[in-house]
Amino acid sequence: VQLQASGGGVVQAGGSLRVSCAATPRLFSWYDMAWFRQAPGKDREFVAGLSRRGNISYYSDSVKGRFTISRDNRKNTIYLQMNRLKPEDTALYYCAAGSIGLSKDPNEYGTWGRGTQVTVSS
Repeated sequence: VQLQASGGGVVQAGGSLRVSCAATPRLFSWYDMAWFRQAPGKDREFVAGLSRRGNISYYSDSVKGRFTISRDNRKNTIYLQMNRLKPEDTALYYCAAGSIGLSKDPNEYGTWGRGTQVTVSS
């Protein structure tokens, strides 16, 4: 599977943004998917994960209640809806695909898309 993230941009604090990640169709529904982010000078951080069937999701504490991950297996796409954005959410956001179960460890994901930049101004 190959991944392409899009939808990043600049938004004011308190605003909303949705980023998407399109996958090549091959076996997309077999993969657990996740979003990670990386801010300058910081390690890559888990944001949200979603099981291959879309029935199990989990989030980092920093985004729980504000972000929602979803997927549309018919469109081979996952989404991250981000509400009540904060300046500390500013980062390069990556989508990732894995086949060995949900995990917050980026090493468990074998396929990564190019990041999409999200900038939240104060």
